[in-house]
Amino acid sequence: MDILNNVDHEAERYNRADELKAFDDTKLGVKGLVDAGVTKIPKIFVRPHDELAEELNYGKVNLQVPVIDLSGNDHRMEIVAQIREASETWGFFQVINHDIPTSLLEETIDCIRMFHEQESEVKMKLYSRERMNKVRFDSNIDLYQSRAANWRDTLTISMVVGDLDPNEVPAVCRETMLEYIKEVTKLGGSLLELLSEALNVEPNYLQDMGCAHGRIFACQYYPPCPEPELTLGASKHTDAAFLTLLLQDQIGGLQVRHRDQWADVPPIAGALVVNIGDLLQIVSNDKFKSVNHRVLANHNGPRMSLASFFKGVAVPPKVYGPINDGSPPVYKDFLVSDYMKHFFTRSIDKSGLDYYKL
Repeated sequence: MDILNNVDHEAERYNRADELKAFDDTKLGVKGLVDAGVTKIPKIFVRPHDELAEELNYGKVNLQVPVIDLSGNDHRMEIVAQIREASETWGFFQVINHDIPTSLLEETIDCIRMFHEQESEVKMKLYSRERMNKVRFDSNIDLYQSRAANWRDTLTISMVVGDLDPNEVPAVCRETMLEYIKEVTKLGGSLLELLSEALNVEPNYLQDMGCAHGRIFACQYYPPCPEPELTLGASKHTDAAFLTLLLQDQIGGLQVRHRDQWADVPPIAGALVVNIGDLLQIVSNDKFKSVNHRVLANHNGPRMSLASFFKGVAVPPKVYGPINDGSPPVYKDFLVSDYMKHFFTRSIDKSGLDYYKL
């Protein structure tokens, strides 16, 4: 079916700002719409006509995102080589045999579901757009900047500034979430060592720069969508981080931009998706690529995922810049706080890399 035929092209008068605020003020997120029984998505979620028209030009691409087996120190040089190639060409790869128990991965997905599917009154108490809140529930971080809202809700746990009081984590997912955070932080450190070696610097280079600090954990919930062809679960974007580790359930929908096409990143049981963020592209001086990715909306669902962002040191201010490897720097030095300030003034589909190019 031609998705463009489903879009109302009449010059319908409606105040988008008022519609956005009305949705935001419910504090119920997208799941609140689904619970209310909507059969058509509100206009604020419908993608612009030019985006939908462009979608018709995309064909099905049979490309395989690299899968890297992390088991065995005897194969470390081979693992480093695979990570180097994946980071330079894809900006994405999946890792297996990473030592996080499969049982913990499954329990983490379950606890994300439990949070988002608990009584609305409990979630509403955490609903906020205040980014300094260490634990908050909201829908669409760029709700008021985007051209179209995305079909998803988010529980965010932030460890950017200061320690996290465990009691701030919602009780329904506290024990499992804290255990997962501990394990994924350890894995992030190991991957930063491998990425350092892939950049031909000392294994502790990126760790010593504090790239594993400033962690944010986004627990995403994508409800089933009555008109998935008209919206997205997450618009195309790159990550404002050094590194992202993603746990996804088995529903699928994640796509990465590769060779000017969208390639699926199919779920693999027990695997985690790893992608290079904007900040590591800068530090690597364009050797590693931070690439666009998105999540499709789906009739099926809900889909759950957990993105662990390693954002670096923001407080106290720390200057980051390209590795001095003898080649001319492509980017100017930056502060993480400045990069994030620019990130939150634009929609997520606009990359911030150009702002720092020399």
